[in-house]
Amino acid sequence: MDDNINFGNVLAGAGSHSFVSERYYLELDGREVGFVKSIDGGGISAEVIQERSGPDNFVHKHIGAPKYEEVAIEAGFSLDEALYEWIAQTWKAINQRKDISIYTLDHNNKIQRQEDYFNALISEVSFPKIDASSKETGFMSIKFAPEYTRYKNGSGKLGITQAKDQQKSWLLSNFRLNIDGLDGSKVSQIASITVRQSFTQVAVGEMRDYLKEPTSVEFPNLAITLPESHAESWYEWHDDFVIKGNNSADKEKSGTLTLLSPNLKSVLARIDLRRMGIFKITDDKREANNDQIKRVTAELYVEQMDFVYKDFSVSR
Repeated sequence: MDDNINFGNVLAGAGSHSFVSERYYLELDGREVGFVKSIDGGGISAEVIQERSGPDNFVHKHIGAPKYEEVAIEAGFSLDEALYEWIAQTWKAINQRKDISIYTLDHNNKIQRQEDYFNALISEVSFPKIDASSKETGFMSIKFAPEYTRYKNGSGKLGITQAKDQQKSWLLSNFRLNIDGLDGSKVSQIASITVRQSFTQVAVGEMRDYLKEPTSVEFPNLAITLPESHAESWYEWHDDFVIKGNNSADKEKSGTLTLLSPNLKSVLARIDLRRMGIFKITDDKREANNDQIKRVTAELYVEQMDFVYKDFSVSR
């Protein structure tokens, strides 16, 4: 049995109906940001605490302090720069708390529901698997960790002054990878990238809500797949860095992952990769009597990533 009681969905849905054409609009600190593709999570729950049975031989129960779940959105690259700047600052371990409002709207911008997340920090930013053969549109997933959450039933119409209903399209196949001294011209896949920020909870006086204090930013390893015919420079680096042990800081590499528009001419965003080291390179699975391109996957650690969303002079 689940010992958590979830109040969020109950409150959010009270007195409302299902709407086929719902849209979701985001504000940060009262600033219009734009429409997002989806929202998930954000519930409020409390742990059920069981006491020892008393003289009446019944186990008595009560609930503890409320817990506020993280809320996640999927977003493209056409929103207000306030969101992207927040991501960029978080990746630099410059922590900014923001109040978030997410409005559920019908096709006439009438508010069906309002969700407010207070003193939120970014806890996670994910990019999906990049694949040169894919025709799918890609979106970032961004998770926020609020200190507390409140819900309201919708009323009135949201006055939107910024026309941000159209997401700038990014196909998962539209990218460019450049790493110092390596041939990245034929990279076919890059595994999903997720940057996480860890927190610790701090109790303050008699407050029922805990404060969240950030502790560290963790950048993932990269898994990069490319044809064996273009992997010579990768094998050479692996031989020198791993086998021969020449892996001091001056042997690490830097690079950029650039996300491109459908016409491959405009840059939507860029991830700068710093202090990378290779630690593994393997052949992908092959099957006998099956004509296929021989591919290898190289795995690299990355000490730091920077999210760049408006200054692209370096990668052009």
